[in-house]
Amino acid sequence: MRPPSFRTRITELLGIRHPILAGGLGPKVSDARYVAAVVNAGGMGFIVAAGFPEPAEFRAQLEQCRDLTEGKPFGVNLYISRQEGGVDRVRRQIDILVEEGVACVETAGASPEPIVPLLKQAGIKVLHKVPAVRYAQSVAKLGVDGIIVVGNDCGGHPGIYGISSMVQAAHAAQVIDLPLVIGGGIGTGSQLAAVLAMGADAVIMGTRMMVTEELWIHPHTKEQVVRGDGTESVVVKKAIRDHHRVYRNASAEAALALDDAKVTDFEQYRPHVMGKLAHHAYVSGDTRNGMLDYGPAAVFADAIESAETIIDRVIDDALAATARVGALHLAARPVGSRIKNTATGDIA
Repeated sequence: MRPPSFRTRITELLGIRHPILAGGLGPKVSDARYVAAVVNAGGMGFIVAAGFPEPAEFRAQLEQCRDLTEGKPFGVNLYISRQEGGVDRVRRQIDILVEEGVACVETAGASPEPIVPLLKQAGIKVLHKVPAVRYAQSVAKLGVDGIIVVGNDCGGHPGIYGISSMVQAAHAAQVIDLPLVIGGGIGTGSQLAAVLAMGADAVIMGTRMMVTEELWIHPHTKEQVVRGDGTESVVVKKAIRDHHRVYRNASAEAALALDDAKVTDFEQYRPHVMGKLAHHAYVSGDTRNGMLDYGPAAVFADAIESAETIIDRVIDDALAATARVGALHLAARPVGSRIKNTATGDIA
């Protein structure tokens, strides 16, 4: 494990070694074993509570993660559904979080306003994830501890505005006075260095972590990510304003056809977006069907490796990037001196 190299508001808030978060990869995908591997590598991961709807199963995941991390803090993703009963379901999950001593949560979906007081009372840190800075400004007033802003490149749900992560990072840092995490298309340390330079405090990676050895999903699925170059990513369900960036397969093509036809009846999408299709793909390795969260950062996922190896690579790359920028500064080198590219060895 690399020693700490960056101290930010996020590393201090969460008590982690590196300013790297691993996003929830869908129900049942981000489980205890995967999250513990991220935590033990110096980052922060989140068990997706929606993947374990039975209280006993959810509690068992939390207990397993606590054992595997030897007591180090870990997180849970809480999705707040806008459907009737969504908030009550999360409240029941929070009761278990409190009993099991969970350190932090990533909330997403509807506004976290109804549950923030419960989490704060329990001493649980709250990071709320939004797909646009305009939402971040509203959420910042609710007492959350930090904000995660994801841009249009994120696998999963990038929101309806299509604003790039590059713009979101710079804008959010200007208007949000809270610990700030940026996601969407992130997979390298040079991007981490850029995000920190723009005023944010950490990155969150999703697709880049799909090739983690500790993930239980079928090796064929991971190998497909390694072979991909990110152009397989496509946004579907735009006609119903539920933008979803996924792997382009038969299910995605069917949803795209409905989008092109301006279909707004969700029932026509349902056969193609059912969660059991994605789960089958992850179990079997057959990725022809299912809404599989997938972003262009797949281009950086070039090998199946441990979580620690991936995170160490990102940190090493971030250090190289900051050194390169430092060497470019006019005050840092004599006139006429040349710079060595640390990646290629070339002199420029």
